[in-house]
Amino acid sequence: MTDMILLAMLLLLMAVLFLYRRAWIELKGLRFSKQSLSSKYGRMTEQFMPFIKDYPYDPQNFRFIGSPIDGVQFEPDRVVFVEFKSADGRLSPKQSGIKDLVLSKKVEFREFRVG
Repeated sequence: MTDMILLAMLLLLMAVLFLYRRAWIELKGLRFSKQSLSSKYGRMTEQFMPFIKDYPYDPQNFRFIGSPIDGVQFEPDRVVFVEFKSADGRLSPKQSGIKDLVLSKKVEFREFRVG
């Protein structure tokens, strides 16, 4: 009789562990899916940002790059690196590094010819 109880408890424990693992995998997938949708939405909206009313430059002169910065604005008197962020958004470490390079005037123009 005790062998049957031990066997039943072992089977119950295995079932609980199986269900726990399955639920954990599904939650992990949902979390990834939510982050993926959020980043897709962000990339889509970034492409329209130069056309909002408050954008201070001519949107015709904006070129979307996407990564590591959103784009470059070409003005007659300057070139502006542009990164769009939500109100609580932060620059990534790579974006901060690019900003530091620009502010310290470590930006170059190189021309390469082929042929």
